[in-house]
Amino acid sequence: MRATSEGGADLVQLLTPEGERVTHPDFDIDLTAAQLRDLYRDMVLVRRFDREGNALQRQGQLGIWVPLLGQEAAQIGAGRALRSGDMAFPSYREHGVAWCRGLDPTELLGIFRGTDHGSWDPLSTGFHLYTIVIGNQALNAAGYAMGQKFDGKVGDDDGEATMVFFGDGATSQGDVHEAMVWGSVYDAPLVLFCQNNQWAISEPLERQTRVPLYQRAAGYGFPGIRVDGNDVLASLAVSKWALDECRHGNGPVLIEAFTYRMDAHTTTDDPTRYRLSDELEAWKLKDPIERLRVHLVREHDADQAFFDEVQAESDELAARFREFCFSMPEPDPGRIFSEVYADPSPAVTAQRDELLGYLDGFAEQPAAAQGGVH
Repeated sequence: MRATSEGGADLVQLLTPEGERVTHPDFDIDLTAAQLRDLYRDMVLVRRFDREGNALQRQGQLGIWVPLLGQEAAQIGAGRALRSGDMAFPSYREHGVAWCRGLDPTELLGIFRGTDHGSWDPLSTGFHLYTIVIGNQALNAAGYAMGQKFDGKVGDDDGEATMVFFGDGATSQGDVHEAMVWGSVYDAPLVLFCQNNQWAISEPLERQTRVPLYQRAAGYGFPGIRVDGNDVLASLAVSKWALDECRHGNGPVLIEAFTYRMDAHTTTDDPTRYRLSDELEAWKLKDPIERLRVHLVREHDADQAFFDEVQAESDELAARFREFCFSMPEPDPGRIFSEVYADPSPAVTAQRDELLGYLDGFAEQPAAAQGGVH
């Protein structure tokens, strides 16, 4: 399998790269023009603040940024399929899912500026904190989903489900396989959403697997589906189906969203060192936002005024995102010790006092005490 392939005969697709609406015998969805416009707006706004995050890192305002460029359809489709009672477990790239769960994009900045581990409440948002350790969130999600079942929150239309997000590289981690084992043997309401963006940093997909990733689900005894991850309609339809299966006690389900990472793995990475420009150019023709834009123009009479309005809104969001970053206060150094243990620890307290005492030694002194002015 090569990164520039079309994903194979089993690929679920409802909107072609040319913007043509097609049907699928098992997965389809009926959306109004207004709903399609909302999905377009979601993707444009998410891409805009993602690009701003990239720029802020380059300008020294963030320690790192993890871009999602090219993966907007997979994330928005899956994110909009979730209900308020569901739980999502992200890795560190799910800015689009965060948007769908109601987080303001500015709440993501502290992680990448190094001032907090996440400022939102996972329970009230239904969105867990970002997970940096590759694949670890899959185990957390499996445990949460098992708890949903043990609490009797599955089995009917009002049931709950859990969705966990990870990349193709994470499928080589033991945590992901263990999550599939635990999820399957306990029939957990767990949707494992793999964004196969073709590259695990610099390692291509063929270094991760000999078979398509979605086929791995068969080894654990639950269904696996490959969806066009650049098609927001297909991503939404398949995610809704998978979550509904889990709500009714028929989980887990593995979704492989076949997409492409259009930018670097993170801002510390240089993808030109390991992939060809021809590959990137081929995937630009499958851009998730452009295909929906074309469809809206051709089939739903979207005019330039609508697109200008969305663009203006995205620019306003980017400006607010940027201004918030520049005005973020520096946290007190003692804060790093405040959330280590629930109860005070003598060892941590001693370490805190030692550090703060050391830093106090650098407090501003009168010029004479510093050797005078030269």
